[in-house]
Amino acid sequence: MAAVATGLLGRSADELDQLFAESPPGPIPTGIGRGTAIVAPGTKAAKPLAELAKMVAWQGKSFDSDRHDLLNLLSPLSVRAVRAQVYEAESWVDAKPCIVLDYSKSSLLARPIRDEIRLIGDGEYLGVVFVGKQRLPLRFHLAFAPMATH
Repeated sequence: MAAVATGLLGRSADELDQLFAESPPGPIPTGIGRGTAIVAPGTKAAKPLAELAKMVAWQGKSFDSDRHDLLNLLSPLSVRAVRAQVYEAESWVDAKPCIVLDYSKSSLLARPIRDEIRLIGDGEYLGVVFVGKQRLPLRFHLAFAPMATH
């Protein structure tokens, strides 16, 4: 697990929300962003839950900035599945710019999901998750290799 992700797991939900609010959208990433699910941030359960999610379900996202889309990396085998459209738009959190990961037109399974990400460091993005218009208490971190954005 990346050092930045480990640090984020130790922060409170309010601290993560403040970091998201203070961060710019950054460029639409390209390449593979290694993911860390952030559930119950700031608690002793955060790290084991992140490790469990990585072991059984979600490894991250593979972005194609030229096509403005992505595929999620699922299972321990990093199977590419569940497509989303990627574009810059106004955040549902605070009406400021963010990168939107929109599943509504590209995935039957994940149609009601909308993720938003913002750049929090070099190749490091923090994301929030909506189902419908309801924000979930789930966040995620994506770590890209240096210079993986353009």
